Order: sequence, then C-alpha cells, then structure tokens
Amino acid sequence: MNANLRRVPACRPLAQRVSVFLATTSLLASGLFGAGTLAQSTPSKMPPPRAEAYGTVAQSPAQAIFNQVNLLLQEEYGGLSTVDRLALTRDYQTRLDAVCAPIMLTCPVEKAYPVLEAEVTALGDEHSFFETPEDFQDFLATATGGNRRQFGVKLGKLDGQNRVVLEVVPQSAAEEVGLMRGDVLLTLDGKPYTYDALREARLAGRTITLGLERIGRPLTVNLTSRDSSTRDLPRLSFTGAQNKVAVLRIPTFLAGGGVAQRVHELVGEARASGAQGIVVDLRGNTGGSLSECDSAVSAFVPTFTRVARTADGDVPTLVQRGARLENGRNAGTVDNPQLWTGPLAVLVDQGSASCSEFFAYEVQYAARGPIIGAATAGVGNTATRVFPLGEAALQLTILNYAKPGGQLYPVRVTPDQRHDETEDDLRLLTRGQDTLLALGVQALATAPTLTLDRSRP
Repeated sequence: MNANLRRVPACRPLAQRVSVFLATTSLLASGLFGAGTLAQSTPSKMPPPRAEAYGTVAQSPAQAIFNQVNLLLQEEYGGLSTVDRLALTRDYQTRLDAVCAPIMLTCPVEKAYPVLEAEVTALGDEHSFFETPEDFQDFLATATGGNRRQFGVKLGKLDGQNRVVLEVVPQSAAEEVGLMRGDVLLTLDGKPYTYDALREARLAGRTITLGLERIGRPLTVNLTSRDSSTRDLPRLSFTGAQNKVAVLRIPTFLAGGGVAQRVHELVGEARASGAQGIVVDLRGNTGGSLSECDSAVSAFVPTFTRVARTADGDVPTLVQRGARLENGRNAGTVDNPQLWTGPLAVLVDQGSASCSEFFAYEVQYAARGPIIGAATAGVGNTATRVFPLGEAALQLTILNYAKPGGQLYPVRVTPDQRHDETEDDLRLLTRGQDTLLALGVQALATAPTLTLDRSRP
C-alpha cells in the first residue's frame, strides 16, 4: 500500500486503478501533459453533450457532466462488458433526477459524482472508472511525474496496524531521513501507528516522530511530508554470489516518460558491470504507459507483435530493439537500445497490473525466462483512455488485444513458478531476507539465454 496514494473507492482494488494507457505522438508534441502523455482527450476535444439524447434539454452542471460521460460510454467504449449501456444510462438518469430533484436546473456538478461512480462500476468493466477531481489531480501528478504532498514511502501490512516499508521513493522526504526497505513502523508520535494518523499528518505537512524497528534494532526518525516529485524511475542493484546478479526494479510505468530509456541504460550498466543474470522486479507495479512498457520489454525480447482490436478495425504494433511501429508508422524509440541475451527472471505479485502484466506476458510468450511469484492482478488484456471532464475525468476501456494469430492476451499472467508472498515472507523481509528475490536468483541457473531465431511474433 502506498501511504501517498489518492483516495480509492472501496469497491475497486488499487491495482485496478492504473491500467494500460496509450500515448500518441500528436499529444506528445502538444505538450499537454509533457513527455509520456497518458491522456488522449482534452476538454476542448470532448464531443459536445447531446442533452436531447437523454431526455433533458435544459442542463444543470450535474446533467452536463452526466451527458458527457454517457456519450463516451455509447461512442468510445471498446471493452468486453456485455451490459446494455443504453439501459444503464436510463437507469442512472433516473437516479440523477432523484438526487437533483429539489434543484433540477441548478444542480451542482458534485451531485453527479457518486451517481457516475456507481454507473461506471455497474458497467462491469474493472478497467473503467470515474475519477473525482481529487482522484484525477493525484493521477495527473503520478502520470506526469509532477509534484504532490507526500512522504515517499510505500507500505505493506504486518501485524494489524503495523506496516513494513516496501519501497522508498528516490529524492523523497522518506529517503532523506534514511527509511529503508524492511523497516517496521511501530509508533507515530509515541502512540501505536495507524494509517489514518499518517495520512492526517501528510495532508497537514506536520512533522511526526516514527518509532521503527530495523532488523531487530529500535530506531526513531522525524519525518515531514512535502511537495516532491512522483517521478519514480527504474533502478539497478546487485545481489547473489560476488554481486553478479543485477536486480532491475521497475516500480511503475507512470513517470512522465523516461522509463523505457532508463531500462535500456540500466541493462547496459548491468552488462558493463559483468552481470551474469538479470532479475526484473515488477512487484506492486500497477502499470502506466503501454509505449514505455513495450520499449522496456524490447531490452529483453528482440521482436514482438500485438494487434489492437477496436470498433474501427485491427491495428498492429511491432516492437523491435526499443522502437515501436503502430500500423507501420514510427511511434517512438529509445536512444542506444540494448538487448540482454543472458539469463532472465521476472518477479510479479498480485499488485502487478496492467502493462506490467503485458511486460511479464511478452517475456513468457517468447519463452525468454521464468515468471516467478503470484498470479497478477488481472487487468492485462485491454487498454484505456483518460477523458478529462472539467476537473473530473473518465477512464474508459477503448480496445482489447490479441496476438497476430488471434490468440487473446490473458486477463492475468500465471507464473511459471508460483509463490504467493505471505506475512511470513514479510517477516523475513524485516530481517533482511527477500524470499521471492532469492527464488529469482536461483531460477537464473536454469533460465534460457537468448538466440535471436527463438523470438516469436
């Protein structure tokens, strides 16, 4: 769990809140959200609402956003839901009318938010959801590598309210005070630690005193949240005998661009350091930009092809040596692309979602190396687009994917070596032992090396 993540509706797991997004060169050039753009529609490009289509001519702010969302549901949805969307619109129009009945013509936009959240949930597509302004602003900060108020620490549950540090965001307040992976949070300002107290302190920017335990030793740190970058690029470390195993941690494919480029650079560093194998760690990676993911995979799989199935026809994507061709057109590349040909293993867990599932599946499909860990989150076979709606937004599934021969991408990736991390594994982590990483290192001994004629389309 990330102590700094936005509010998430209880009905939708966090891993399903970040899905595969498509970046287009035209929007990249526009600079709307900067490099690595994840949204593909701007308010100015939003189709005008057709109030008459929903039986309402005079529009309150609430009605206007309701009409926009439902127009998108009818005209842009490309997912696998079989729900009758016209019937869904009629049903939730009735609910909106009930909510706005006392002030029908002036009903504020906020009145529509819970209605739209419920309606998109009722669509039955776990990739699609309505984002309130709070959710959307937090998403934009994460998606573009912008700033937000945060401590910069990601936590896992341990012993009731206690939490263990899973990751520290680079250049964050948590890194500056020396928090480390495996630290156990026990107290906050002298009282038993609670997430609610941590969240309140983060929002207020109040300095707190955390009581920790690090490999059995007590430790105290003072921590203050601050506005800092959400940019969290891949990083490299070494482990194993004589430190000859490179561990490439990819925490997210949402970083405002630069993820794939950094992966290729780190693969080059691993080779230059004499690494004898690479373990790619995708645990807790909830996805992000498909273009970043594809180009990152190409540092390990020389060539692969995917077909996007849309209402307007099939669109093939070819990825090779850091370059992407969409329908035969250049859709981006990395500088000085690398190709790792040595042993490879990939770590996943239940929090690995969306395009991190694509990454793992392309490695698995190409028989490039074993996937180790738990079955992934199960949102890895479609792509979504974010449509801004004033201060709010709609994330909507717009297409699904198959291999050139028609084989559908799986909903989730089933590991070649199954290991569901448990609380016992977290306890070992607090003692400096990473069970899944150890399994990844062991798997390198029998992992295949790459020969170019083994690649599959």
